[in-house]
Formats: sequence, structure tokens, C-alpha cells
Amino acid sequence: MDTDTPGAGAARSEEDAVESTFGPVGVVGAGAMGAGIAQVAATAGHPVTLVDLVEGAAVAAIEKVGSALTRLVEKGRLSQDDASAALARITPAESLDGLPECGLVIEAVPENLAVKQGIFAELAERQPSTTVLATNTSSIDIDEIADDVADPERVLGLHFFNPPPVMALVEVVQGKRTAKAYVEHVTALMEAWGKTPVRCSSTPGFIVNRVARPFYGEAQRMVEAGIADAATVDWILREKGGFPMGPLELTDFIGQDVNLAVGTSVWEQTDHDERYAPTELQRGLVEAGRLGRKSGSGVYTYAADGAVEGAEPDLELAARLVGGPVETDPLARTLAMLVNEAVDLVARGEASADDVDTAMRLGVRYPRGPIEWGREIGFDVVARQLAELDTAYPGGRYRPSPALTDGSVS
Repeated sequence: MDTDTPGAGAARSEEDAVESTFGPVGVVGAGAMGAGIAQVAATAGHPVTLVDLVEGAAVAAIEKVGSALTRLVEKGRLSQDDASAALARITPAESLDGLPECGLVIEAVPENLAVKQGIFAELAERQPSTTVLATNTSSIDIDEIADDVADPERVLGLHFFNPPPVMALVEVVQGKRTAKAYVEHVTALMEAWGKTPVRCSSTPGFIVNRVARPFYGEAQRMVEAGIADAATVDWILREKGGFPMGPLELTDFIGQDVNLAVGTSVWEQTDHDERYAPTELQRGLVEAGRLGRKSGSGVYTYAADGAVEGAEPDLELAARLVGGPVETDPLARTLAMLVNEAVDLVARGEASADDVDTAMRLGVRYPRGPIEWGREIGFDVVARQLAELDTAYPGGRYRPSPALTDGSVS
């Protein structure tokens, strides 16, 4: 997906940066996410130390940041002076020993709970008690990460979206023990960095990765059931729903293994709730090594130039399905599940309706937020559609949220 669009996030000059009391920023992990976060913080005027235990990794990442800043200069989005100043603010380090006292440290290492716990325990010992410790995790529980931190009230999530310099959205995630003052302070800081922060509690998948599960799951289930082929389902969601990519082509783009891992994580963290159960279709693709574009095949098969081979939508079938029974209408069925998931999240008090809609528009470029879509369709209509699906496919996946009809979300 092309995320380099107006509103997706733009470079900010040093003059535009709001002065912050956080001062120096540490970033642990010099992969694509860590390097991008370092670039954002440095462009906003902070001295940044970028740490990676692999020899030379932080230096190489800073070189990539320099190239990215040069491209922004060439596009006229940043002055040469500001780009040079931002790059000069980033210092490499090969251990946590190299971190100075920071106002904020953001961990951006791979999704491994034990590794993250070890990093946070060490950071808590080395950094002052006033340092905010943030994780860029996309789905791991904040409280688990903070288990070995003596003062867990300063641990929270800052989930940036890839690539961080371009994507505006940041999920600010509050654990059960996170102090509200830190959440408010970091939210203000993200705004000063030119980001659009949304707040949520540490629920499995947070907002975006939780609410988006049905977008992928319903498409896979309809293909499994023989309701329609993948190309037709994708065409309906793109052309009739306004989504930038269909769900099946999107999982090929993300990587079937990556998408399955996130979905499985949410499923396991929700005690194997049927709403999030992985499909045999996706499991089979991963087991067969059909991981999507990166492997040359996934749901679709790709030519050497990346073009999809032999996948034309059946437009006559699409015309019959859209507007028909909800069980066989890919668009209505998907929207009903997206609205249901979002409504449940809001009803549980895990995020506000506005933050859910903002997150889904900015994080995965939905044409409307699911709460807004629910108002448009009618929450009562969505409840009836889900009841029909629950009758057709019993087991709990399609159970309607009580909040659809009790007026708690409007």
C-alpha cells in the first residue's frame, strides 16, 4: 500500500517542533521500526541514542535514516539544514550502557516477550525513575512486559505504524498499572512530533490489530466455503466497499505468516475466542510456504515483475452476491463483523469511538471508521445481520454485541 499521501504524516521542521520536557530519547532496536522512530524523534528536535546489540547495526540504520532525510529534502518536504541537524542528533550505541539519562526510551525489538522483559528490567535499573519506558509492540500485553519493572506505572505502549516517519497514527497503550499522567504526557509528545495519537487499554491487538481481524477472517472463510473465489471477494471489498486493497491480496502483501502470527496471538490472548480463530486456509498456505508476494505465491501466484497471474474476478457472481443474503454477501458480512468488533471494544471501555474510527482510517486506511459505518448502516440492522450469521454458523463467532442494541454506543 502507498502510505506516502497527504495526511499520512509529514516531516516537521525544527521550528515546528513543540519544546518537550522529555529531552533526550533512547530507541532500542535498529530495525526498520526503530530507525524510523529515531528519525521522527530527531526531526522533532530531540537528541536520540539508537541502540542495537548487533555490531554495526545502529550505524547502518543511521546511514539509512540519512538517505531517507535526503529523499525528503529532494521532495521539498524538509530543508537541507533541518535534515542535517536531525541526522546529527542521532548517536549509535551497541549496548544499553550507551544510553544517557533519557526522558523517554522506546523499545522496538522483535515480538518476543522474554526479550522485551529483559530489556525493560535492565532499563528500569539503569534509567532514572522519571524516565518513561515505552514498547512499540503491536500485540503483547503491556503489563506482562512490565512484570520485572519495579515501578511499572511508567511503562506503556507506543505502537507506531510502518513506516514511522510517514504514518501518522500512534497507539498509546495503557497497562493496568500505567499512571494516567504518563499517558497524557506521552500523548501530548506524540502530537508535538506531528503524529495522531489514539489511546487504548492493553487489550489483545490493541485497536487496529483487534478490530481488523474480521476483515481477513471473513474473506478467508467465504473462499473456504466456496461462496466466491479470492479475486471476486477482493474486487467486492475494493470496488464496492472502498477499501484500498482486498483482504486476501492484503494478506499476501503483509505476508501470510506475519498475518497469521498476529491473528493467532489475538486468538490465544482471548482464550481461543471463536471470533479470532485462524482459518485452515491461511494455516495451509503458511505450512506450504505460500507466504504471499515475498515467496512468489500465497492466495495468488505472482509473476517475476510482481503481477498477479490468472486471477480475474467474476463480475456476474459479484453482482449476485452484493445485496443478497448476508451469509453470502462479502461486503455486508465483513462490515457487520467490523462494526461488531469496534462496538464491543468501545463498550468494554478499552477505547473511545472517535479513537477507534481514527485508528482504522489512519492505521489501515479504511474509507470510514467502523463506528461511523455502523451509524450509517444502522446498529439495529447490523445486530440483525449478525443474528442471521450466528444462526447460519453457530459457535460464537457471530454473536452480536449487546451494545449494538442497548444504546451504549451511538
